[in-house]
Amino acid sequence: MCLGIPGKVIELNKEEKWAVIECYGVHNKVFTPLVTDEINLGDYLMVHAGYAIGKIDVDEAQETLRLLEELSSAE
Repeated sequence: MCLGIPGKVIELNKEEKWAVIECYGVHNKVFTPLVTDEINLGDYLMVHAGYAIGKIDVDEAQETLRLLEELSSAE
């Protein structure tokens, strides 16, 4: 099973096609060439294996993060 994690863009390099995202206080550099929408600071990206695979809206990102926290606490 594959799992995408949403992260908020806190740094962006459009020329080199990467962004730094923040998720649960952790910062990760991810590559963005798979995302066809324009990416800006503050946007949320769905990330898998170091690649942004899509841009998602704030509500969807927050709901996904809430569900992940719920799953984590259930263990």
